[in-house]
Amino acid sequence: MNYLFSELGWINKSLKGWIVTEQGLKQGALQSEDSRSGVPYVRWPETITQSSSLLSSIADITGSNSPSPSDNTDSSLTSLEIGTSLEAKYRTTDGHYVHSKAKMLIDNWLYMAEIVHAYKRKLPIEENVYSDFYIPTGKVYIECWSDDNDPRYLARKEKKLAIYEKYGFKIIQLNAEDVQNLDDILPRLLLKFGVQAY
Repeated sequence: MNYLFSELGWINKSLKGWIVTEQGLKQGALQSEDSRSGVPYVRWPETITQSSSLLSSIADITGSNSPSPSDNTDSSLTSLEIGTSLEAKYRTTDGHYVHSKAKMLIDNWLYMAEIVHAYKRKLPIEENVYSDFYIPTGKVYIECWSDDNDPRYLARKEKKLAIYEKYGFKIIQLNAEDVQNLDDILPRLLLKFGVQAY
């Protein structure tokens, strides 16, 4: 369970034991320490078993939320998801289906750099918001923005960024120009969050 809590961003592994994060405190966690060994651990309230974020993650890991193999689009995404009307027609090297060529290039770059990543990962919050990419190693999200100046697109982008800020999530933002220079830009940005590319 600790690894699942860690993946949700509620705790971090320390040299020995586990340390609660700001997000974990918001879930009601309490930081404790073993009186003999001094190893830190986290205690959870009973109500954690009712957390929709936790239940959703458990369902994802056990395969209970798996879409049918023929479903290449994600109809569960909310209005905060930019480009949801687009068909996920670009197949990446590791088998993901993505909505744009830019996202295909990012996914392929992450795969070739041997960086474990998820595409369209739900943020571990009550709101139904999905990231473009999630890197579990550094608990960092990547958002790839287009150069679209449509007011509706810009409004959804701002709402999504506000959610990242509200919960204190680590985020890397890429635009179309960045995607053309991933080898120069992404390793430096990932390193800021403790993720080594090469």
